[in-house]
Amino acid sequence: MFRDLILTPRANLEEAHELLSELVKRGPIIGTDEAGRGALAGPVVAAAVYLTAEQEKELLRLKLRDSKLITPAGREKIFEAIKDLGVLWRAYSGSVERIDKDNILRASLWTMSKCVNKLAEKLNLEPACIIVDGTERISGIKFPQWTLIKADNLIPVVSAASIVAKVIRDRLMTKLDAKYPGYNLAKNKGYPTKLHMEAVRVKGMSEIHRETFCRKILRTQGGE
Repeated sequence: MFRDLILTPRANLEEAHELLSELVKRGPIIGTDEAGRGALAGPVVAAAVYLTAEQEKELLRLKLRDSKLITPAGREKIFEAIKDLGVLWRAYSGSVERIDKDNILRASLWTMSKCVNKLAEKLNLEPACIIVDGTERISGIKFPQWTLIKADNLIPVVSAASIVAKVIRDRLMTKLDAKYPGYNLAKNKGYPTKLHMEAVRVKGMSEIHRETFCRKILRTQGGE
C-alpha cells in the first residue's frame, strides 16, 4: 500500500515531478494549501483542488505557479480561468476564534482537512494522494499524504490551491475593510505592515484581529 511521503526540503522540480508521474497512475491527486497564516487579522483560508491533465496544461499556459510569486491581477486572471475551466475545488475558512483557541498551525491544518474531505466527496473517487504544501501532515483525512516544502511552486495542483485560497481570502479582506475602517485591510489584507501595526496600537484590536498575534504589538509603546 502506498504510504505517506516526505521529500527533503531541497526537493527540486525534477524529483517532485518524477514522483508525481507515478502517483497519477494510481488515481486522482488533490493539492491543498492555505492563505493568511501570518496575518494579524482575518481568518485563515484553505483550498483543495483537483486538476485534469487538460486543465493543468491550460493553467500552466497562463503561468500558474505559487500565488506569492504572481501579481494580484495575475492571480485574479488564473482564478477566473480555474472557474471557466470547470476545475473542481473546495475552500474553507478557519475563524479568528479558532486560531486564538487552537493556534494558527492547528487551525490551518483543520481548515485544510475540511476542504480536502469536501472535495474528495465531490470527486466520488478515492484520491490516490493528497499533496500538502509544507511539512505537517493533516489529521482527520484517511487518504495518503505527501508533505512537500514549496509544493505550491513545484506541483501545479498545489499552485492552483494556493491561488484559490489567496484570491478568496484577499477578496474577503477587501470587503472587511469597509466594515472595519482604519486598518487599511484592503491594502495589507490583514498582514503586519508598519501602518497596520501602528493602527492596532492606536485603535486597539477589532473583533477580526487575532489576540494571540496582537498581544506583543499592544504591549509595545512606540516603534515596531
